[in-house]
Amino acid sequence: MNSRIKKFLSYYKPYLGLFCADMACAFMVSAITLAIPLCIRYITKNLLESGAPDALNQIYMMGGVMLVLVILYTACHAFIDYQGHMMGALMEGDMRNELFDHYHKLSFNFYDEQKTGQLMTRITNDSYDLAELYHHGPEDIVISLLNFIGAFVILISINVKLALIALLFLPIMGMYGYYFSKKMHIALRKSKDRIGDINAQVEDTLSGIRVVKSFTNEEIEKQKFAYENARFVDSRRETYKSEAYFYEGLIMLTQLMTVAVVIFGAVNIIRGSLDIADLLTFLLYIGILIEPIQRLGNFTRLYQEGIAGFNRFMEALEVKPDIQDAADAIELKHTQGNVEFKNVSFKYREDYDHVLKNISLNVRVGEYVALVGPSGAGKTTLCSLIPRFYDVSAGEILIDGQDIRRISLHSLRRNIGVVQQDVYLFAGTVSDNIRYGKLDASEEEIIAAAKKANAHDFIMALPNGYATDIGQRGVKLSGGQKQRLSVARVFLKDPPIIIFDEATSSLDNESEKAVQDSLERLTVNRTTLVIAHRLSTVRHAQRIIVLTDNGIDEQGTHEELIALNGTYANLYNMQLRI
Repeated sequence: MNSRIKKFLSYYKPYLGLFCADMACAFMVSAITLAIPLCIRYITKNLLESGAPDALNQIYMMGGVMLVLVILYTACHAFIDYQGHMMGALMEGDMRNELFDHYHKLSFNFYDEQKTGQLMTRITNDSYDLAELYHHGPEDIVISLLNFIGAFVILISINVKLALIALLFLPIMGMYGYYFSKKMHIALRKSKDRIGDINAQVEDTLSGIRVVKSFTNEEIEKQKFAYENARFVDSRRETYKSEAYFYEGLIMLTQLMTVAVVIFGAVNIIRGSLDIADLLTFLLYIGILIEPIQRLGNFTRLYQEGIAGFNRFMEALEVKPDIQDAADAIELKHTQGNVEFKNVSFKYREDYDHVLKNISLNVRVGEYVALVGPSGAGKTTLCSLIPRFYDVSAGEILIDGQDIRRISLHSLRRNIGVVQQDVYLFAGTVSDNIRYGKLDASEEEIIAAAKKANAHDFIMALPNGYATDIGQRGVKLSGGQKQRLSVARVFLKDPPIIIFDEATSSLDNESEKAVQDSLERLTVNRTTLVIAHRLSTVRHAQRIIVLTDNGIDEQGTHEELIALNGTYANLYNMQLRI
């Protein structure tokens, strides 16, 4: 069996009992649908025409039977409508959880190539369409097949010739439906891709709304959105056109079937080979025969929408994490913090040039090392390799003598704290964001971390102190305040290895000093790598590594590098002149 089919069916497994109950109710609905016209035929043919003395009692009895059948039909249909939809919703939730979990396993390489809006669409829109298919699909198939087969068998038992006339229309309907269902599939797939593009455009614009407004480029963003919106509308136009041809064509053919049955039935009545009661029953079953055809038409739409969504869902789920734990990965315990690079080379993709080539460097336990150099030399990339945000293309990185590829990702990253230039804070309170460094931290631990990060005073000045909501991405705080919260978060994590990625380069002098003081406090007795833009902030580093396109160009203390009068001295003197 195709792996995707097996995967599709696997989501039924946790709800097998509910699924079986749903199918049992669908079977009952179909059986009752077929039974009621037989009851009507019995009344019209066996009781009204026969004139039996107890006909009135039998009519009342049949009325009671049909009443029970209607109540049972309603109860089964209500179960299908409620519990069936709930089953679909639960399966939808399972799929969303699985895909969301999978997103967290994928490396930075994956996100470098993807649009956030497209990833969101796979979790939201696509999974909803799948829920509808999971619920209605089996139900529509069971009811349609039982109704169709049952109705056709009964039609043959009433009048073979009329049944064959109705049968002649079915191959035409099948070919017609198949042709336009293919068109619907193509149009629906395109539509889903286009709504993903719209989500990506909205997410991009709203995330950068402050930049948009500061450059007064609202009209440009409106034009970009209008373009994506128009593409989506075009794709929906194709979808609706295909659906219209599909449904209206099938309706036309079913109506023609009814007309043909009425005409030939009337001819047979005149010829005496058919009575009115049988024609009435025949027309009732033609109606039942038409209903599964229409239901299958609805299933076709659900199937096309659901499978288009499922294929997009599986495309994301089948992306293999390129960074994951080795089979025999070990836990990093009692970490000292020695970090060693051995002939490390790296490029983002096979067809790209190397960003780093043959880098060898040993950062000793507790050493404060600064990485400086021109933009694009690979400073941030070098530090991103330590927590395995990316994997080396060649060579190895060791922590306390252990190759980081042999260490479990969780324990590796638990022992490394990263303070970035572009701070990301989550929607929520100040306390929530600091606690992100240690989820089970007490309020006392959070306050202690904030004090070490020089953040306590400004936090207490906020309207609700540590309970103040800071808005999406911390928009209610200044750059320096956000940076100090990120430092507090790392204080709370308390890792033996710290990486600062130009953490103060975008701050004003006062904020820079507050953050710099907290960073220096954080580096005590920890292995520290600092990526520095302002060289004045790392003058007191124990060792400064000068990284250029050629690799490690120079290294030493500030005084030693100034005395060399090389790359570092030129960079430092240039900044002094600025």
